[in-house]
Amino acid sequence: ASDAGGPAAREGDAEVRTALAVELDGTLLRIDSLHESAFALAARDGPRGVLAVIGILMRRGLRRAAVKADFAARIIPDPARLPYREAVLERLREARAKGRRTVLVTAADQRVAQAVADHLGLFDEVHGSDGERNLSGQGKAALLTKLYGPQGFDYIADARGDLPVWEAARRAATAGAKARTARALDMACAAQGRPRPEHIDPRPRGLRALWPYLRAMRPHQWAKNTLVLLPMLSLHSLVAAHVQAAATAAAAFCMVASAAYVINDLLDLSADRAHPRKRRRPFAAGEVPALQGVVMGVVLLGAGLTTAYAVNPMTFGITSLYFGSPLLYSLVLKRELVIDICMLAGLYALRMLAGAAALGWYLSPWLLALSLFLFLSLAAMKRQTELVDAAASGRSGASGRAYEAADLVVVTMMAIAAGYVSVLVLALYIYSPEVQALYHSPLILWGIPPVLLYWVSRLVMLAHRGRMDDDPVLFALKDPISWASGATMLGFAVAAKWL
Repeated sequence: ASDAGGPAAREGDAEVRTALAVELDGTLLRIDSLHESAFALAARDGPRGVLAVIGILMRRGLRRAAVKADFAARIIPDPARLPYREAVLERLREARAKGRRTVLVTAADQRVAQAVADHLGLFDEVHGSDGERNLSGQGKAALLTKLYGPQGFDYIADARGDLPVWEAARRAATAGAKARTARALDMACAAQGRPRPEHIDPRPRGLRALWPYLRAMRPHQWAKNTLVLLPMLSLHSLVAAHVQAAATAAAAFCMVASAAYVINDLLDLSADRAHPRKRRRPFAAGEVPALQGVVMGVVLLGAGLTTAYAVNPMTFGITSLYFGSPLLYSLVLKRELVIDICMLAGLYALRMLAGAAALGWYLSPWLLALSLFLFLSLAAMKRQTELVDAAASGRSGASGRAYEAADLVVVTMMAIAAGYVSVLVLALYIYSPEVQALYHSPLILWGIPPVLLYWVSRLVMLAHRGRMDDDPVLFALKDPISWASGATMLGFAVAAKWL
């Protein structure tokens, strides 16, 4: 009877006696902790942090262990907010339940690895790089063999550089590995006559693999760049040359805006992960590596500025300013009271200025004044929405911002006041000489201010009730009543032009 199921029993005993070793970066975590530390340092200290990152990389050069140690001495990412791979966590819990020894062994700095291990409480031992030795490849295989004997451990990792460790392990498994890494491990195990490795949570392939990169560019935000076309529409001019110039400028803004969103998301990782919706963004969720995000940002910026220069140098200058402004916002101004709201409103206005530059620099002062106040209202609503979310979740303020929950009343008043002033500017515009020259029946335009007043008031009320997404412009694009309001205002404008 003692031999019944003997091989399975012996296999189970062997598994219990075998340690389970897990890599940190890309395996237990969906991100690389070194890249995370670099962006966290830049986000925390602003320009000084950026200079510190550059200084570390220049001073340490190719000494990876020293680079990691320098970053760990300055900042350690909050382990409670990092994106973990749930399938690997489950394997660790199962191993602990069976009484197996669990080991976190990683090329990441020891202090970072220890912080993660202390947070999870799932590891018996932690081994990481120490500033002198970069614990990877052959070095990691030698350490684990020394500690647990030949094939005395199972190993889960994600990178091709871990092949020597997999070869020294009793059983190998990947987690979040690229397809070519998984194939290389399959071939190595087959050549050695070892059991086929297990592939946990493999990376998506084909079009599914591209989807997070597209999301990181935030194409839904490109709708805002239709503002580039407003100067052309305000002239009531659809000359082919004007249409081509304005459309090219709008395309340039789409690319540069995506570059700015990518960089902003990389600098806002920790705050985004504390947010109920933003934590699903590709970089915050670990769906796109941060280093690839840098490459994306550079490529998009280069393509956008090249396209803007093809329109004219002035459009190029404004587009460059548009990219620099969000960068300054991400590094400094987002943590400053009121200035951040003014900056957000200014970014909307820059779109219109670019459209005016594309046409040879014509922008009605009435349109500029109307837009500035309306955009200031929308920017204040954005902060209002964040503070409503914070109050609902019991947080003291908007994550990563200078606002407190008690500021909600003041921010709401700013949104209302700026929105109502934009309605006043529109009403005054109806009596301007420009209107008399452009419209056949200008009195019909009086139907627009009441609709705009209603629309602004409704958005403020929805934001106050917590029924608005983070961006009021994107909310309006999905809101049927906003579409109806816009169509009504457009109808009055068309009627005033032709009746």
